Amino acid sequence: MASSLRSRAAAAFRRSSSLRTTTASPSQWIRHSSSSGPTRRSSARTFGLLTTVFVAGAGALWAHPYLIGQPEPAGPKHLEQAEIVYEKPRKKAASKEESRDIVSSPHVQVKRSWEHPGVYAWGSNTGKVVAPDSNETVIKTPRRIPYFDGQILRDLKLDRDFGVAVTEKGDLLQWGTGFSKDIVAPTPTLTGKDIAKVAISQDRIIALSSHGSVYSIPVAKSDQVTGEKQVSKSSWLPFWSSETATSYRPLNPPNLGWREKVVDIKSGLHHCLLLTSKGRVFSAASSSEEFPSKGQLGVPGLTWQTRPPGPYDQPHEVKSLGGFNIKSIAAGAFHSLALDDKGMVFSFGDNTTGQLGRETPVGAAVDTPSALPINKLYSGTNLLPKVTGIAAGGQNSYFTVDATKTQSQTPSEAGRTVADTWACGAGIHGGLGTGKWTHISTTPTKIKSLSSLYEFDETTNHVTPIRLAQLAVGSTHACAILDNLTRLTAPRSSGSGSETDTNFGADVLWWGGNEHYQLGTGKRNNANVPVYIGPLDGGGHADAQLGRPTTGEEQHRFQITPRTKVRLGPDGKGKSASVEQKVECGRFVTAVYSAA
Repeated sequence: MASSLRSRAAAAFRRSSSLRTTTASPSQWIRHSSSSGPTRRSSARTFGLLTTVFVAGAGALWAHPYLIGQPEPAGPKHLEQAEIVYEKPRKKAASKEESRDIVSSPHVQVKRSWEHPGVYAWGSNTGKVVAPDSNETVIKTPRRIPYFDGQILRDLKLDRDFGVAVTEKGDLLQWGTGFSKDIVAPTPTLTGKDIAKVAISQDRIIALSSHGSVYSIPVAKSDQVTGEKQVSKSSWLPFWSSETATSYRPLNPPNLGWREKVVDIKSGLHHCLLLTSKGRVFSAASSSEEFPSKGQLGVPGLTWQTRPPGPYDQPHEVKSLGGFNIKSIAAGAFHSLALDDKGMVFSFGDNTTGQLGRETPVGAAVDTPSALPINKLYSGTNLLPKVTGIAAGGQNSYFTVDATKTQSQTPSEAGRTVADTWACGAGIHGGLGTGKWTHISTTPTKIKSLSSLYEFDETTNHVTPIRLAQLAVGSTHACAILDNLTRLTAPRSSGSGSETDTNFGADVLWWGGNEHYQLGTGKRNNANVPVYIGPLDGGGHADAQLGRPTTGEEQHRFQITPRTKVRLGPDGKGKSASVEQKVECGRFVTAVYSAA
């Protein structure tokens, strides 16, 4: 049809051209038109025929652009008939407890933390720490360390090259290539000391016993075997003594008062801090490879050359803090923090990235503790701040603050508390959590995602601020556990309570460097704001046979189980224990463990 229309149009154009040639002048056309009737009618018919052909050809060309080589306009597409997919019927729950598993991901997570205590770890595995029996260089998402299945621990600290755990009985376990390249499984080292908590430096472990004794143990097994041994004496046979199997050094703070003992320890790469029950702070070298040289000991003028006679790692009192009742300490790689009972924060040590949180020249080493001007952060806000917690790691420092409104236009808001979290130091990896990639932050910056949070408490019928329950800080990343309302009292038996009477835990978020997948997101990109990760077991609900796997748009976040007293084991008939989940952030590694 297209070719036929094209032929007609061409013929019409040829006839038109021929006609214009025979009627070349207007005078001839007028003269011809004034002829007799039949001639005029013949001319009129000819003109009408030509006009009709022109109009038909032009209409055809307009209606069919492809006749002149143009594409045909696209018409409405045919809609394919949608395939109807019916949801598969869910398996009917056999019990109320199974119904709870189906309706609540947090309930499943809480229950599994009680039924299957242990350790999940992820991040760099070059030192075979997060997955001792694997040759993978990185573990992208949380994975259980089988050795710790069914165990609860007093403490856990991880480095990329070695791991240290304190068993429920107070013995040390070590593993990783930094400990031994030949031993894969966690191995007992220092035993019989009733260790309560540990801190780690570049090459040593600082261990605190439940009765206040502090020990410095080399990380490497070869150093433990060949190093100087301590002689232990029997308490019931004074003449009987024996040499310990593991080399260690006692750290004894001088001039402790009556019943004063060490109650907390923290460590950087080359130094450690000791906090006593009387609120005094001592510092000491914690590495056998390098003496602290950036002011992190808090003792003015103390260097390797000026150190007093005696062991190189002897504790020194930080006398500048002598007039304050210190209740909390924290240590970064090369700097130190101390918090007193009045809410004042003191910092000292390296300030290369502004981690001291005050207007000290960047790059300077400060060996004298001085207070942070926290009040300046709330200038002009009618808020009175008080620091409630501190944390440090790498080149970063963190502070949690309770700020109370002193006056307000609304009388009901007077006395209301705002809970904020602040950070300072290096932000190039996102460690500040502020949404910015900042090399240096000389003054604290508010982490908005963790600040000014509230929730309604139905038991008190009041809105309450959400604070942080724990801050864990690694070398480039950090984690915050929120102290939000939780429920851990729902019945676990199938014969009591309602089907929707479920447990739920506390929210937990990560941010910062992720070059070794230490954030647990399964991706490698850094995060400059706090983010959630998926449940530790890889699924949001119970097993798929319950009828609700996590697919499509259904997403669930990890919630951590706060401390409570439960009976462990799948049947709830195991030993009774007070247990909670804790987070450990180390150098490029992360772990969540069941803590006694």
